[in-house]
Amino acid sequence: MRWVLPDHIQDALPSEAEKLEALRRKLLDAFRTHGYQLVMPPLLEYLDSLTTGAGQDLRLRTYQLVDQLSGRTMGVRADMTPQVTRIDSHLLNRQGVSRLCYCGSVLHTLPSTLTATREPLQLGAELYGHAGIEADIEILRLLAEVMRLADVPATRIDIGHVGLFHALAARAGFVPEREEMLFDVLQSKDVPGLRDMLAGVEAPVREALLLLPQLYGGAEVLDIAAARLPKDAEVLAALDDLQRLAAALSDLPISFDLSDLRGYHYHSGVVFAAYGKGSPAALALGGRYDRVAEAFGRSRPATGFSLDLRELALGLPELATDGAILAPAVVDAGLAAEVTALRARGEIVVAALPGHDGTWNEAGCDRQLVMRGGRWTVEPLQGE
Repeated sequence: MRWVLPDHIQDALPSEAEKLEALRRKLLDAFRTHGYQLVMPPLLEYLDSLTTGAGQDLRLRTYQLVDQLSGRTMGVRADMTPQVTRIDSHLLNRQGVSRLCYCGSVLHTLPSTLTATREPLQLGAELYGHAGIEADIEILRLLAEVMRLADVPATRIDIGHVGLFHALAARAGFVPEREEMLFDVLQSKDVPGLRDMLAGVEAPVREALLLLPQLYGGAEVLDIAAARLPKDAEVLAALDDLQRLAAALSDLPISFDLSDLRGYHYHSGVVFAAYGKGSPAALALGGRYDRVAEAFGRSRPATGFSLDLRELALGLPELATDGAILAPAVVDAGLAAEVTALRARGEIVVAALPGHDGTWNEAGCDRQLVMRGGRWTVEPLQGE
């Protein structure tokens, strides 16, 4: 049937659309009060710009088409973060800190899970220009605040650091293809497969990589990691970052997973995933991605997070809204003034087009504007 939508693509009907828009406004207003400025990147760009510095996985998720004006390959954005990074690097060109936020539809070639949409409504915040852990602390606190404001408070925020993997993989002496395989095995926590891969690696590095899947839990895992991982400079720097986060965010539901390497091809430091009650999948993902800005020709530290507003709103109840007022569709200056005054007070006023009696409750009308004693008054809707 021609009117059936593609798999994993759906409409937002009035009640859902109203809920999404109210949530979007609330969260963008929260970003604004924290100093994050709204940007609106285009829906499509040349493919190289959309996927620069973001790895092959993003290229595979991006719909591609040929621009009939230039003949070049274009893409429909699958992630807005590279676009925002391009804006910071080349359009704003600030020397100090930039705080930017955004919200818009993205399109994926395949859904991320069996139940996910291929058209997420991506909302996020990015902080550019500060390499210190203070920026990561700010972003993590902002994420927790956003989830609280959305009435989906974070029940757990898992934090990791891709620097640990980079350092240990380098010490293992793996070529890039072999490192990719190691990443896949470690990410899936396949310990037997990990043992097989590390059979020929020297003992200290092998034991360190085998330890990573076990390093999950509270701040105590950082003490274990500090005692048992190699005293490599990059390892020590990563653990120092994580220990500072543990101290600064002790009031949040944080935990540490040192084998969680999601975004390995994209991120360069701290990474995190936030979960809400009753949600087995992460509701928000983020981390530090300094190398993406380098790919745009300007070395600039960056950290941030994003989430799917549709996914965040799934468990929220529909908004309780006042019904609409039905107004006669006649040309009358007094009526027009009354309708204007009602709308100025926030009321919804619907004009009663002729020939539709008995159907106005479908439009949400529960009251009507009638003339009584020479005055326009609002009364309960009759005859519906």
